[in-house]
Amino acid sequence: MIIALDGPAASGKGTLARRLAEAFNLAYLDTGSLYRATGVATLRAGGDPANEADAVRSAKALDITTFSPSDLRTEAAGVAASQVAFIPAVRAALLDFQRNFSKNPPGGKAGAVLDGRDIGTVVCPDADIKIFVEADLETRVKRRVKELQEKPGNTIEARVVRADMEARDARDKDRSVAPLKPANDAFTLDTSNMTADEAFAQAKAHIEKKLKR
Repeated sequence: MIIALDGPAASGKGTLARRLAEAFNLAYLDTGSLYRATGVATLRAGGDPANEADAVRSAKALDITTFSPSDLRTEAAGVAASQVAFIPAVRAALLDFQRNFSKNPPGGKAGAVLDGRDIGTVVCPDADIKIFVEADLETRVKRRVKELQEKPGNTIEARVVRADMEARDARDKDRSVAPLKPANDAFTLDTSNMTADEAFAQAKAHIEKKLKR
């Protein structure tokens, strides 16, 4: 079974995807981490994530095990990820990895949950379950600010987070290759006024209903 979750930053899809993977005993892949790692690798090498040659070089040589979670969760990593994801050759370099993971999940699992921005439309268009997770901008900004403020020494302002998020949303939705949008057969889940538990309950109920058909 392949479950595809897509949606913008801070919509809650990552938390939801991990919980669904645990609930259904499936492997989990945060595909955004691949783009974040590529972006960070490019910055580490002194390159420009928006430069095709620099970004493709990093994508083809990527070793995801060389990055800690903290390396990939910074705002700079998020911005760099959105920049490299705009480049078709980078997406092509990482596409095979994602598809192989979905078809051959590690750990002997019976399937996989992948979350990202184009899983249901491009990476796994034949996924058994497709969920598009969304939330209004104000809610997503508040969530990201809270997340960042919980980190020691972080004094980032909401207006900065909002500006970055608006820019990333525009890049993700307007790019010519694999833009952020729901698959035609995706179940849309708006988490703006939901707790994580409520979002999980609705997604789980939807999946169980689909499996019974």
